[in-house]
Amino acid sequence: MSKVFITGVAGFLGSHVAERFRDMGWEVCGIDNLSGGRSANVPEGVEFDIADCLDRASYLPLISGSDLVYHCASTAYDGLSVFAPAMVFRNTAQATADVASAAIASNVDRFVYCSSMARYGALSTPFTEEMEPQPANPYGIAKRTSEQLVQSLFETHGGTYSIAVPHNIIGPRQRYDDPYRNVASIMINRMLRGLQPIIYGDGSHMRCFSFIQDVLFCLERMGTTPETAGETINIGPDEEVISILELAERIAELLNFPLDPIFMPDRPLEVRLATCSADKARRLLGYKTSTSLNDGLRSMISWIESQGPTEFNYQWEIEIQNESTPKTWLNRLI
Repeated sequence: MSKVFITGVAGFLGSHVAERFRDMGWEVCGIDNLSGGRSANVPEGVEFDIADCLDRASYLPLISGSDLVYHCASTAYDGLSVFAPAMVFRNTAQATADVASAAIASNVDRFVYCSSMARYGALSTPFTEEMEPQPANPYGIAKRTSEQLVQSLFETHGGTYSIAVPHNIIGPRQRYDDPYRNVASIMINRMLRGLQPIIYGDGSHMRCFSFIQDVLFCLERMGTTPETAGETINIGPDEEVISILELAERIAELLNFPLDPIFMPDRPLEVRLATCSADKARRLLGYKTSTSLNDGLRSMISWIESQGPTEFNYQWEIEIQNESTPKTWLNRLI
């Protein structure tokens, strides 16, 4: 039986990857420090240890014998990284160095790194994999650094790697009490509590959203097919491009909520246009969008309703506090 090891296995993305490989008959194990995940997310039958990626010795026994590693764990904070760069960089780039080192020491055959479209920064859209990355904020820099670490280490020591670039994934199990990320989840949580959504700037920032079930097949193939070795591939749709204001309008319509958004000053280094081309994923992975944005949002709404909307958890230290720091975070307004 093949064995896969997953970091962030109690998180949104990692738990879904674990579930897919479990259902395929693999032995599945993983770690999570529970800073962003929940033990309840870990699928039944998956071996799970509470451990931090930075504590390599704690999970070396579990990763031993693995054929495949998915490094899904990260403090995935695009906007917050401008004001908490040390925390984000440490738990993204340094964590990747630790996990990759453990994987190589354990003779893992394939390593899949889950990166971010933050690697592209403010390049012209749609972002394609052939573009030279120009990350605009500390999170994007940390993700790009992690990619380069993975490439260097595996090309030096052996084994193969793939770099997946999922973007704006939504769906059940996504954390919705985090005030710093997951815009759709934040909006749904607030509206279910009778609160107006908060929008930074004028809401004209453009994005595409990926439903979790549409990206899992691609992630699976990036770890199990020889033609994806050494490849960097955007994973997610390039259809249904939508502004943040339009996203709020769409959610409000689905909830029959009387919308009157609260507009706040734009956040520093926020990329206005951020969409990726899916052409390479279609060609190499057979990607196709099967879930419409509306259906994906309905699924999220149903799941958050079942869990119960809740207050937000301001768990991270804001290292840099000045006139540019969003008042929504400093004053806990979300």
